[in-house]
Amino acid sequence: MKFLDVKTDFAFKKVFGSEQSQDILISFLNAIIYIDSPYKIQQVQIVDPYSIPLLKGMKDTYVDIKAVLDNGSAVIIEMQVLNHAGFEKRILYNAAKNYSIQLKKGEDYTLLNPVIALTIADFTLFQNSTKLINRFKLIEKENLIEYSDDIELIFVELPKFNKVEADLKTIQDKWLYFIQQAETLNFIPQNLNQELEKAFAIINEANLTEAELEAQHKRKDFIYMQKSAIKLATQKGHDTGLEQGINLGIIKVAKTMLDANMEISLIEQATGLSATEIQKLKNNKI
Repeated sequence: MKFLDVKTDFAFKKVFGSEQSQDILISFLNAIIYIDSPYKIQQVQIVDPYSIPLLKGMKDTYVDIKAVLDNGSAVIIEMQVLNHAGFEKRILYNAAKNYSIQLKKGEDYTLLNPVIALTIADFTLFQNSTKLINRFKLIEKENLIEYSDDIELIFVELPKFNKVEADLKTIQDKWLYFIQQAETLNFIPQNLNQELEKAFAIINEANLTEAELEAQHKRKDFIYMQKSAIKLATQKGHDTGLEQGINLGIIKVAKTMLDANMEISLIEQATGLSATEIQKLKNNKI
């Protein structure tokens, strides 16, 4: 057996954001968000389910899934493979935006429902915390009085999850292992619940169409290119001085991507250069 990398946008949304994924998403969210809570999700409505044409046009390093829970709460689930400037601000902005757009003009504020932003990061975000899952909400600074649970930010940092199959005890362990390690496996682990078995079947390459495999491979190539850009820029920084090296590394990656006839919008995402700067590179003016 060969499985997709669940950390890519295509596979992640196919598993958790398809029209047939309600039971999978319920199990996953209960395991991550509500594992220690008496409340458990019974029903969920997925907003904008996955489709291949949409994913083929994606030009970001993340994918988000929006769902409405049976208690009215909205959940934004995001898989992010690379850190970048403004990442944390974007998470907060998206949560606040989804909170505010619930009301139409003149409607009562009591109609607002909570918003939960769940982010799974394939990098370490909070260097000073050893916790795998960090949760944030509004509280008073000195006495820690809770102001509101209406906006909650939850971050899962995959590099801090270091369990092997023999260590998997809880349903939370098994879901995180699935996301982190599925691509490396050639068999389905034992003692899984029905939803996890279904999730493995979804990412089994033998069950995918040619169009789906093409979408996955393109996204893997794009992510690899971005990671290579960061690695190259960092190495150049060590070799020639940090600021100068990063600039040289980014320019070299941008030129390589131009030589490969990649879209300018993709080069912007991979390098952080503006469209104007990339166009100057293309015209050999830099």
